[in-house]
Amino acid sequence: MSSKDWLEKDFYAVLGVPRTASTDEIKKAYRKLARQLHPDRNPGDRKAEDRFKDVSEAYDVLSDERRRKEYDEMRQLFGSGAFRRSARGGGTPFDLSDLFGTSGPGAGPSGSTTTGDRRFGGGGGFTDLFSSIFSGGAGRRASGRGRDVEAELVLGFADAVRGVTMPLTLRTPGTCDTCHGTGAAPGSQPRTCPKCRGAGVVTSNQGSFSFSEPCRECQGVGSIVDEKCPECRGTGGVTKTRTINVRIPAGVSDGQRIRLAGRGEPGERGGPAGDLYVHVKVRADELFGRNGDDLTLTVPVTFAEAVLGTDLRVPTLDGAVTVRVPPGTPSGRTLRVRGKGVARRDGNPGDLLVTVEVDVPKSLSEEARKALAEFAAATPPAPRGKIDAAARRIAKEGP
Repeated sequence: MSSKDWLEKDFYAVLGVPRTASTDEIKKAYRKLARQLHPDRNPGDRKAEDRFKDVSEAYDVLSDERRRKEYDEMRQLFGSGAFRRSARGGGTPFDLSDLFGTSGPGAGPSGSTTTGDRRFGGGGGFTDLFSSIFSGGAGRRASGRGRDVEAELVLGFADAVRGVTMPLTLRTPGTCDTCHGTGAAPGSQPRTCPKCRGAGVVTSNQGSFSFSEPCRECQGVGSIVDEKCPECRGTGGVTKTRTINVRIPAGVSDGQRIRLAGRGEPGERGGPAGDLYVHVKVRADELFGRNGDDLTLTVPVTFAEAVLGTDLRVPTLDGAVTVRVPPGTPSGRTLRVRGKGVARRDGNPGDLLVTVEVDVPKSLSEEARKALAEFAAATPPAPRGKIDAAARRIAKEGP
């Protein structure tokens, strides 16, 4: 993408969001449009495919905080006329009078400029700004780097905890098999751009300043295709279905985003590939829950087991363990089994947290009811002194 693209394309309008949109609002708008326009849902629809590319291109810039800032600054500068082309014709490619003013510091009778920078202040603001825009921003896209690709992968609970390698099928632009990514028709080759001599950028001097921008002749690629490949129409890429093996690390959590460098869309005409971002969704488990790096498990016990204590055989993700329930354990108490949780990056796993829940039966046999009544008669009442006192006071005085 050249700097010209940044000037001519309103990425906010492409995504349908205001310029003040937050990162989350931009992401939400992109995902909605990506689902609607994805090639899998619109097979053979060239307009939907082009629109999908535009949406991905806009998100690629606006989702990156630094590049979004560069884009906004460039659009603001050019939109204000700061770099409007000279109406006098010939000579200079830019009219700097709008930037420095037509009088005062920075303007001379012969069109020369001083080092004073009224619009941006001193300290090299103007030079630093252009270095950021043309070297760190749009210029980087002019190299033909492929777009980043996003995909979703649904994992089982155990796979997310242990880690797994899974195949992931993507329908994204890939390298054209006819031209092998050059964009040229069979039997022909791209020629070096005569204007930039293969550099991809052109430089012009303005007094004490030197400006560089992507070459408009070759769109910053450095080469020109005279006979375009009939398969990819000169872009070097076509939409392909490909399957890759994705290694999911142990301990991945629901909603986590994993970056796979260089596994995204291939670059234009042999440029570097973009990255693949995998959004992980984890299915819930019937038994286990998760709290950070710890697994959680709720185990029912009888009233007698809670009072007298017992040994419980409980499952883990890699076998079974025995948990000792001490006598007098109240309902809701959590017992910790160390090392049976989720693997951490440092190699030390989390724990299994077993919560004991006293199961109150809804019905009793006559024998059990009689035994429970005898137990109640022999058991002193629970200490409720403060509760009883408060109830008597409220009954006497009122609330």
